[in-house]
Amino acid sequence: MNLRDDLQRIYKEGRAKRPANETEVMDRAAQQLFNTGQAERATNVGDIAPGFSLPNATEDTVILNDLLRDGPVVLSFYRGSWCPYCNLELRTLQANIGEFEARGARLVAISPQVPDESLSVTEKHDLTFDVLSDVGTTVAQDYGLSFDIPAELAAIYESRGHDLVRTNGGHDRTLVIPASYVVGQDGVVSWAFVNSDYTKRTEPSDMIAALDALRRT
Repeated sequence: MNLRDDLQRIYKEGRAKRPANETEVMDRAAQQLFNTGQAERATNVGDIAPGFSLPNATEDTVILNDLLRDGPVVLSFYRGSWCPYCNLELRTLQANIGEFEARGARLVAISPQVPDESLSVTEKHDLTFDVLSDVGTTVAQDYGLSFDIPAELAAIYESRGHDLVRTNGGHDRTLVIPASYVVGQDGVVSWAFVNSDYTKRTEPSDMIAALDALRRT
């Protein structure tokens, strides 16, 4: 099975278990975000990738421009360690890390969570790539990915034990649209996947194909 199949399985299982009133709130919030058209306005192919300087799980600073000196960079913006779709995506990326490294690319994941949470997710999934903390979603805003969730949705997350106030460093209602980018050494985005539906993610094979295409240019 590929990542999309696994994500669809999680989606179906979640809807089967979830109370109808919660499903209604989540569906309404998803539709509202889609209706804004924000995903279509986010950083995309041909744009200069906004630079960043962010702490990783051990609070060492990672700078995009420094990474680009050594090769292309693959960026993966995700919502947080509490999101099962994100966890599955991170594990799948780790399973393909050798393919990225073989192409001279550096893989970096970015979330709104504080470094302690990034360390937790890194250890939980034995990740060997950097997981960066964009507390306050400053970088996500630069990419056009940051948005505030409705209060009724935040309440559902809180009732499930997802303490976004703690994990996001006090920015409890701010999340990001999951997105993936391949950035060439010239700083230009050569490939992008941005979808306001957080249950949808790209396959690592799509990123790898984009890296191969970049090498041919």
